[in-house]
Amino acid sequence: MTEAEAHAARMDSLRMIRDSAAAIAPPGGDLRRVRALRFTEAGHDPAVLRRMGELGWIGLRLPEEAGGIGLGMAECCALAEELGRALVPEPLIPAQLSAALLLTVGAEDHLASLLSGECFVATAWQERPDALEAPGTPGAARLFVPAARAAQGFLLPIHDGNGLALHLAEAPMLDVSMLQDGGHVATLRSGATRRLGGLGDALPRALDEAALATAAYLLGVMERVFAMTLDYLRTRQQFGRPIGGFQALQHRAVDLRIQIALTRASVEATAATLDAGCTDTQRQAAVSRAKARAAEAAMLVTRAAVQLHGAIGYTDEYDVGLFTRKAMVLANAFGSAALHRRRFLATESEAES
Repeated sequence: MTEAEAHAARMDSLRMIRDSAAAIAPPGGDLRRVRALRFTEAGHDPAVLRRMGELGWIGLRLPEEAGGIGLGMAECCALAEELGRALVPEPLIPAQLSAALLLTVGAEDHLASLLSGECFVATAWQERPDALEAPGTPGAARLFVPAARAAQGFLLPIHDGNGLALHLAEAPMLDVSMLQDGGHVATLRSGATRRLGGLGDALPRALDEAALATAAYLLGVMERVFAMTLDYLRTRQQFGRPIGGFQALQHRAVDLRIQIALTRASVEATAATLDAGCTDTQRQAAVSRAKARAAEAAMLVTRAAVQLHGAIGYTDEYDVGLFTRKAMVLANAFGSAALHRRRFLATESEAES
């Protein structure tokens, strides 16, 4: 296959994955569903998560022999972007993280039920706020466990004398906190655990892939809320003309468009880097660049969207606020912009030395 043919095949793959997203996130998105699921017990629709399993999305990055579909990070990011446009609340990225770890330890039964979407298993890896690494301290409380009320199981990376291993929590206690976007996280405390197998170096790689997918989701959030804002600027009349005709607002919109374009370039370049194969240091630098860019840009774009809508943008009933709330939550998921900037600088310095 020539380079041109390979590129055309990859573009077809990306188009297909974006088209498949319409099964869950149709163009325009169903924001009424998003509103209905806010602050509910599960925070999402388990039937939709099962549908994601049927479509192969949970195992999108896993090889076919393991029950996945063997696609790359470019396809994973394209899918996450489409879901971000519709603010899909189902915990696909956390499910993909758990699937990668279960595959590593060979927990076939747990993996099969997760890939089908019948069972959601959350990975409780974070021991302190705004972290990128999992110390794996035995007995430590785990923070910010996503969609915990809907989880049928919890995975804990624990250092057990033979390196970092994956354990299954038994009878954990949860302290649940609601989030700005209507979802929830939990602090998990677990006594007894059951060892599933050694993780090797799989966890840092899986966390980086989850961070990049989150950046792509934020890109979708920005694209959708920016389109909504442009529509408003074109239709809202003031002084006998659309407010989008005022130069100051045009300049503001251009600045936002630039932020979105820079984020897209960073996310797509990072996905290409990971798919082409790279060292751990290169992966960390690329992912941190993309996540820092996406987190900062998402907050800037969504807050500006609220301001450009005027007073109505500040009401909870108006949809633009849903995107701002989602950005507030995901900007810090899998590492904040500040944390990723620090890691980027550290990895760049390491690469130069």
